[in-house]
Amino acid sequence: MSQQTINEQFGYQAWLAYHPLADEAKREAANYRWIASCEQEETVQAAVSELVRGIGGLRGEAVQVSKEQEPITGKGIRIGTFKGNEEVRLLCGDAVERLSMEGFVIRTVGDITVIGANTSAGVLYGAFHLLRLLALGNAPADSDIVEKPANGLRMINQWDNIDGSIERGYAGQSIFYANNEISYDSERIQDYARLLASTSVNAIAINNVNVHRLETMFLTEAYLPRIAELAAILRRYAIKLYFSINFASPIEVGGLQTADPLDAEVREWWKSRAADIYAAIPDFGGFLVKADSENRPGPFTYGRDHADGANMLAEALAPYGGLVIWRCFVYNCKQDWRDRTTDRARAAYDHFMPLDGAFHPNVLLQIKNGPMDFQVREPVSPLLGAMEHTNQLIEFQITQEYTGQQRHLCYLVPQWRTVLDFQTLAQGAASPVKRIVDGSVYGRELGGFAAVSNIGSDANWTGHPLAQANLYGYGRLAWNPELTAEEIAREWAAQAIGPDEAVIDTVCEMLMASLDIYESYTAPLGVGWMVNPNHHYGPNVDGYEYDRWGTYHFADRDGIGVNRTVQSGTGYAGQYIGENAAIYESLERCPDELLLFFHHVPYTHRLHSGITVVQHIYDTHFDGAERAEGLVRKWQSLTGLVNEELYRLAQARFSEQAAHAKEWRDIINTYFYRKSGIADERGRTIY
Repeated sequence: MSQQTINEQFGYQAWLAYHPLADEAKREAANYRWIASCEQEETVQAAVSELVRGIGGLRGEAVQVSKEQEPITGKGIRIGTFKGNEEVRLLCGDAVERLSMEGFVIRTVGDITVIGANTSAGVLYGAFHLLRLLALGNAPADSDIVEKPANGLRMINQWDNIDGSIERGYAGQSIFYANNEISYDSERIQDYARLLASTSVNAIAINNVNVHRLETMFLTEAYLPRIAELAAILRRYAIKLYFSINFASPIEVGGLQTADPLDAEVREWWKSRAADIYAAIPDFGGFLVKADSENRPGPFTYGRDHADGANMLAEALAPYGGLVIWRCFVYNCKQDWRDRTTDRARAAYDHFMPLDGAFHPNVLLQIKNGPMDFQVREPVSPLLGAMEHTNQLIEFQITQEYTGQQRHLCYLVPQWRTVLDFQTLAQGAASPVKRIVDGSVYGRELGGFAAVSNIGSDANWTGHPLAQANLYGYGRLAWNPELTAEEIAREWAAQAIGPDEAVIDTVCEMLMASLDIYESYTAPLGVGWMVNPNHHYGPNVDGYEYDRWGTYHFADRDGIGVNRTVQSGTGYAGQYIGENAAIYESLERCPDELLLFFHHVPYTHRLHSGITVVQHIYDTHFDGAERAEGLVRKWQSLTGLVNEELYRLAQARFSEQAAHAKEWRDIINTYFYRKSGIADERGRTIY
């Protein structure tokens, strides 16, 4: 299928579709006749081009682009940086003093709307924000908007492989690679960059953290020219390129006998590679590293620690302003089912907490939002907030590895908001996760968000058309973590699907209910991991690849759950600070939704709701299956009100989800009926 054909399919433009405004008042608000900019810098020009495209689409009329010196009349937009455009600076007035480097001002004075910023990136974000307001019909007549990002680094991790596959990819093949080559359509990469920049994403790692042999060659002259071309496309949209590296690269491609981070020859090899990379890509962001986890090589091989490994790379990148993003996903895969003291949940904290303060200033630790692996329900990682002297990024998973794989609707923004609002108690009550990772609690300059991408070569980018809301929501939260999940859902629906309020209401209702529905028919009370091995899709209670004997839920004839208390369990609960540790330690105070993550209890244990654990499992799985069927009916109510292609594709996904939810219900409930020997008190048949 040609790129032009893909472009024409519904969903390709995603939330940049710029659907024509039918409402006359909204059309009048977007009635700009001209756009003026005297700056030729490529990112400023990208902003101008987007305004022309967006306003033209919303109004159905062309917009004139003018030079500053040309006579201009009527309603229009002046746009530029304060340094490059004196008139823009004057029109923005005192707002200039309130901005960060990436922030922007949108101010309307009479017929002129001005978009100004300290940098071209800020100008671009301002242009996209104005278009968002216009598309939503929220642009005030006399606007005075000042915005700046909460987080400095707002990053996407592509788990794309050079053979064209994507690890945990559920929307087609890679748009970056094919047949063991860096192979891409420049127009598609540009459109992806537009989507990311429109939500403020400013960094992207272009290959899988599980680096394969050929991707190790990205460090060499054989691949750098093509990567530099890719970086140039992303640069236009203020996105820095990173790539994942194999810690053993000095051996794999350098011909050395060791990758010991304290070896002088190894350190010089990395410095030479850094020089080559920055000669080809002057604004290269840096390295993303997965080391000493899941069979990836790392400093442990040489008796060194994570700080030794990260700091070696940091020294090589520091002269150029580069960063090392070091993932904290480190654990021992092997566990004997009879051993109830070894605990994967402890691993990140146990490995990294003793190293607080040992990392160089240009190292950031990338920490998953929970201690395990992107389950539908986990507690917040205790490492977030614990490390006072170390830069941190929080890692989310946009791709739905354990949450329906973009065949099920599962809007993840409510989950992320819960994590971001969690009070770590690191500095008392005013230390939520969102203030830990933005650096403000500990006064750190570097911090932010990272997330695993959910896009592929499918025409609508994400397979399930409504899964776009997760990618959009991630970027919006990274910019402003105070936005609510419902606000973000409405923004996405109005821009991506269309301005019909009844449609927006229905789609938002479905999005907002979807996470709870998915949790209801899958993993109960925080226990997690009840999935098929390897592909992680579908129910298999004892099937997880390291869980052949139930070591992730310890279900037996007496009860279920993992005892993670300090008093008698693995001690994981003690990794939290103060009152949080006390709450999780206590069987009486632990929240029901996390009960089985922290405690092993009898099936007859009564929750705060008053019902028993086993009855809760039965009830929620019956209820979840019914609600999944309800999603089918809700979507059917939009027949004839949404694009036909959108309707057909989503309808197929909802039908699969409803059938799959029944499979989850029957397998999970049957398992616990056989384990517990307790029948459903409502008299429902359990197979």
